Amino acid sequence: MSRMELEKAFGTLKAQDEKAFIAYIMAGDGGLQNLKGQIQSLEAAGVSIVELGIPFSDPVADGPAIQAAGQRALAQGVTLEKVLAELARIRQEVSIPVVIMTYANPVLRLGADRFATLAHEAGVSGVIIPDVPLEEEKEFGAPLAKYDIAMIRFITLTSSEARIKEVIEGAEGFIYAVTVNGTTGVRDGFEDSLYDHLEKISRASDVPVCAGFGINDAQQAEKIGAHCDGVIVGSRIVNLLNAGRAEEIKSLIPGNRDVAANASK
Repeated sequence: MSRMELEKAFGTLKAQDEKAFIAYIMAGDGGLQNLKGQIQSLEAAGVSIVELGIPFSDPVADGPAIQAAGQRALAQGVTLEKVLAELARIRQEVSIPVVIMTYANPVLRLGADRFATLAHEAGVSGVIIPDVPLEEEKEFGAPLAKYDIAMIRFITLTSSEARIKEVIEGAEGFIYAVTVNGTTGVRDGFEDSLYDHLEKISRASDVPVCAGFGINDAQQAEKIGAHCDGVIVGSRIVNLLNAGRAEEIKSLIPGNRDVAANASK
């Protein structure tokens, strides 16, 4: 796979007048041997793209649920290299695009060139590294570009007009629009200004815009998704997987109303 797989996925969704639902899971939470089954169950549930978190001891963007998942995975000895090796082993059995979410240090420890090569062999379509600013992106993005793997960029609620313009110019894969000020984690609601913010970014961007952080249920996903190209749900899914309630993930996807109704009973 490559970023072309992301473009294909978003193109299919647009043709069907549907929005992307991106599910974040922590690689190795529950054991790397379960990764294939977890991804395949997400695909069967109707997930468009999987964002696969890499456990890291010092995350800056992750809230309590994802930090706990990372600690569980680290306790099992999960590393970036092991995750990529497992992805390479199962790549023929995964149909939806996989995006890696990691931090700069694990990539630098492995080596940016080696990371790009292993990500290519693993069939990764895109990479998100939240602690790498635009000004330092080239060190990570250039090796990935050799394999046509997208380096996905963030826009936050506090990004200035000038910064938004900089981020959008040359963006690949999709823009990750952060919906709250703070770390990941379930929220009860969002500022009304968020919706204008997402529409403004979407109008200016040549690549899809997907919103994430804090989205907790299908109603929030549908409301936010109406103002961009898709949503990213993480903490709620991580908690459901850890609780052995994977079947309820379907209820988070807008359109699965019958499942949502059943899940609430």
